[in-house]
Amino acid sequence: METAPRTYEIRTYGCQMNVHDSERLSGLLESAGYVRAGDAEPDVVVFNTCAVRENADNRLYGNLGHLRPVKDSHPGMQIAVGGCLAQKDRDTIVKRAPWVDVVFGTHNIGSLPALLERARVQDEAQVEIEESLVTFPSTLPTRRESPYAAWVSISVGCNNTCTFCIVPSLRGKERDRRPGEVLAEVEALVAEGVLEITLLGQNVNAYGSGFGALSDAPDEVRSMTSGGQSAFAGLLRACGGVEGLERVRFTSPHPKDFTDDVIAAMAETPNVMPSLHMPLQSGSDAVLRAMRRSYRQERYLGIIEKVRDAIPDAAITTDIIVGFPGETEADFEQTLHVVREARFSSAFTFQYSKRPGTPAATMDGQLPKEVVQERYERLVALQEEVSWEENKKQLGRTLEVLVAEGEGRKDEATRRLSGRARDNRLVHFGVPDEPVRPGDMVTVEVTYAAPHHLVADKPALAVRRTRAGDAWEARQGGGDRPQGVSLGMPSIGRPAAPDAPATGCATRP
Repeated sequence: METAPRTYEIRTYGCQMNVHDSERLSGLLESAGYVRAGDAEPDVVVFNTCAVRENADNRLYGNLGHLRPVKDSHPGMQIAVGGCLAQKDRDTIVKRAPWVDVVFGTHNIGSLPALLERARVQDEAQVEIEESLVTFPSTLPTRRESPYAAWVSISVGCNNTCTFCIVPSLRGKERDRRPGEVLAEVEALVAEGVLEITLLGQNVNAYGSGFGALSDAPDEVRSMTSGGQSAFAGLLRACGGVEGLERVRFTSPHPKDFTDDVIAAMAETPNVMPSLHMPLQSGSDAVLRAMRRSYRQERYLGIIEKVRDAIPDAAITTDIIVGFPGETEADFEQTLHVVREARFSSAFTFQYSKRPGTPAATMDGQLPKEVVQERYERLVALQEEVSWEENKKQLGRTLEVLVAEGEGRKDEATRRLSGRARDNRLVHFGVPDEPVRPGDMVTVEVTYAAPHHLVADKPALAVRRTRAGDAWEARQGGGDRPQGVSLGMPSIGRPAAPDAPATGCATRP
């Protein structure tokens, strides 16, 4: 007698790297015969954790506690914990939550199916943490959340030593994929219908440093850097040659590695989008020094100026931490100054909070919560004002929007659809007369601007059905619409948990 396949659910916290890792975990489990859980309780629940937030462990153990009675009433149910918090707290998870079956780290996500099976057969918890990468994650099976937009990892790990960030100690030193492997994955995705890719790394524009000295790098890297351009600039230009690839984005760069040749590659490669996420963290040189961020305000604003000169319509976003240890009112005023000068289209703002294991956690000058909160509210108010002013400049403009699924939470009530413009601004638009699917392109005129989105309520100027829309339709299996697909992008404005600290790459709740 055949038994039904075991079902699974993955709960993801943290940055885009975690979102993409969860796509791989889904691919691994489905390759091993698991299927996604529907409305019933899953047989396997996987927590892909983040260690960036101060309360990350409390959140995890709270969720594990809620699952314990569920597991007790569901014979054979298994719970697995992976990601950065598992890498960090490997020795304590099973002690604090002995009903957990598997603990695995950031370097060995490919081991999950085998660990689940071993835990089932041996009837005891399996804890397996590797200190360095076992297999580059992009070689693993992947179940993509979106048929029209995809993450493509170009590197893992980080060589920076920011005093507020624990990620490098959990993800390891930077390791880069060969350009040929990256481009082969991009071409395969495009062949499946993907129109937009986001190149992903903890410090994406340091790409190439993972190969060591240029003389020791693969021939394809030396060829890509001929003429003196950086490997990342060369990779952007190479993506421009992939037929059928309409949109290229990347996240997150580091200002210290942001070179003029990258700006030139962005400006001169038609499918590289006019959007840039450039983490600031602080506008104060003294705070940047304490953060061990190897750039200063003048350097940062100089990059912004060069980007705007080369790409006038670029939308620039950032990360900012408020209340870093030792931050004075004068330091904070320098952050507000940069916000006014840089004219960010949006900012992901965070209140500093201690993370055990980081140098900043033991620094003198930890600020009272009420001081941090007051500064945070002033920063958010200023950024909201700037965002609204910048969005008002879009009124009357004609934009091509990639129709998305799950972006507009009020679309059903407002009878609108939503998508992203080329500069990554969120646009809500009236439903066109002709059928349109996620992955299709719609040309609209902006009629209203809010701080965090645009509205286009006039009739659509054009609808272009695409291969990506065909791929979305094919995935529906007869027209059943899934509950929604998130691309893993962070929300804009006041974060749900304002005590979250930022890292070099943007975070999401």
